[in-house]
Amino acid sequence: MSIARSVRPRLLAEEQADEAEAVSPAAARAAPSRFLPRALMAPAVITLFLWMIVPLVMTLYFSTVHYNLMQPGEKTFLGLENFEFFVTDPDFGPSVWNTIVLLGSVIAITVGGGIGLSPFFVMPTANALLWKHMMMNPIYGVFAQVWGFFGATPVDWLTDHPLLSVILIVAWQWLPFACLIFITSLQSLDRDQMEAAGMDGANPLQKFWHLTLPHLGRPIAVVVMIEMIFLLSVFAEIFTTTGGGPGNESTNVAFLIFKQALMNFDVGVASAGALFAVVLANIAAVFLIRLVGKNLD
Repeated sequence: MSIARSVRPRLLAEEQADEAEAVSPAAARAAPSRFLPRALMAPAVITLFLWMIVPLVMTLYFSTVHYNLMQPGEKTFLGLENFEFFVTDPDFGPSVWNTIVLLGSVIAITVGGGIGLSPFFVMPTANALLWKHMMMNPIYGVFAQVWGFFGATPVDWLTDHPLLSVILIVAWQWLPFACLIFITSLQSLDRDQMEAAGMDGANPLQKFWHLTLPHLGRPIAVVVMIEMIFLLSVFAEIFTTTGGGPGNESTNVAFLIFKQALMNFDVGVASAGALFAVVLANIAAVFLIRLVGKNLD
C-alpha cells in the first residue's frame, strides 16, 4: 500500500507535465493567430486615433492664443482669456438656455410622439428647407393657408417664433428614429399579458401605463441618450432657417461657435467654445450612460 501511495503522485505529476507539453504548442500557434488580426486592424485604429487627437490638440492650442483669420500671422499667447471672453459674451447665456430648451423640447416631442408616428428620414438641410418654404412661409406655406382658411392672420414663424420653429423642425426630423426603436421594442411585448389584463378588466390606458410603458423603459433611455448627444450639435437647421436670429433668440452653443469662428474670424475664442461644448457633451453623456445602465439592470 505504501509503495502504491508513493508511486501514484509521481504518475500524476508526469501526466500533468505531458499535458503541459501538449498544450504549449497549441498556445504557440494561437499567438500568431491573435497577432495577425491586431496587425491588420492597426492601420485603421491608428488613423482613427490621429483623426481624433490631431483636431483636439489643435483646438487646445488655438484656445490659448489670439488667432484671427484676418491676421493669420499674429499669434499671441492669452492663456485662459479666450474662455473668459466666450463665457462673458452677451450671446453666451441665451445660447446655453436655447440649447437646453431645444434639447428638452425635442426629446419630449420625439419620445412622446414616437410611439404613434413614423415620418420618413430626411437630411437636416433638406428638412429645414422643406419646413421653411413649404410649411412656415407666411404667404404660401401650409400653416398660412390653414390660418387664412379660418380667417386668422398668418404667422411668420421664423421671425415671430424662431426657437419654436427650430424645435418643430428638429423634432419632426428625429421622430422616425424614436418610432423605429419603439416599434421594434413593441414586437417583443408579451401579448398574453395584455390579453390577461383585458380579461381582468383593465382598460387601454391602464394597459399602456402598467404594461406597455414599463416595457419601453430601456428603449426610451437609449433614445434619450442618443438624441441628447447629437442634439447638442444642431447647426444646419438653424443656419438654413433663422441664422441664429432674430438677434440671438435661436442661437445655440454650436451656432455661437460658428459665429465666433467664421463671422467674427476669432479662431481662439471659437476653440475655447468648442472645448466648452465637449465638456458639456461629456457631462450629459456620463449622466445618460448611468441612466441607461440602471434601465439595463
